[in-house]
Amino acid sequence: MAGVAAAWRRFLTDRLEFRALGLIIALGGAILAFLGLSDEVGENATAAFDRAILLWFRNPANPADPIGSRAVEEAMRDVTALGGVTLLTLFVVIAAASLLFFGKWRQAVVLTVTIILAEVCNDTLKVVYDRPRPELVPHGVYVYTHSFPSGHSMLSAATYLTVAAILSSLDRRRRFKAFVFTLAILVIVAVGVSRVYLGVHWPTDVLAGWTLGAAWALLARLVLGIWRGEAPAAGKDERR
Repeated sequence: MAGVAAAWRRFLTDRLEFRALGLIIALGGAILAFLGLSDEVGENATAAFDRAILLWFRNPANPADPIGSRAVEEAMRDVTALGGVTLLTLFVVIAAASLLFFGKWRQAVVLTVTIILAEVCNDTLKVVYDRPRPELVPHGVYVYTHSFPSGHSMLSAATYLTVAAILSSLDRRRRFKAFVFTLAILVIVAVGVSRVYLGVHWPTDVLAGWTLGAAWALLARLVLGIWRGEAPAAGKDERR
């Protein structure tokens, strides 16, 4: 037992270090956040919150009418497509092919496997939780699966955050890291908001999707770091 414990300590020290340990802690936090949220949803403790936020995007005089003009509604449909299976599949194929072209086969494999597993996870959880879609307002787009968690939110978070993490691992400049993660987060938030605006998801569906999507991206970055034998010490990023 002492030998096993010593080997484990050496692994943590030599391979993971502070940054990877931080990823593990963040990953655990994201999973716990999802589990806590799912418990609240299961107990119907979020009903008032969900209803209030969903109706906030509607005309008070006519809940069937989303706020904003027809152009805003159409723009929201365009935005929500950024989290759809078709567009994300094309995005992942193009990103993976580009990584392979530049010889980054590990990154291509991690990205592809992560998104496939995230999709399987999302489909499974929808069946397990079996939450109905909102019926307070008409749906702005066609939907055919269960509501919890939001697949668009989860898969967009997993995809765009994983790509941002991969890109940031290839360029150590802090400004570049901030740039790619800011872009990713803006797209993810826009997709999640569009799902509530269009009336096809409760806000807690979106929150749950974000937490799990972030968890998959954190796991992808952790796996990639270990696979490449990375053990970067905190504060060592190059500044330019």
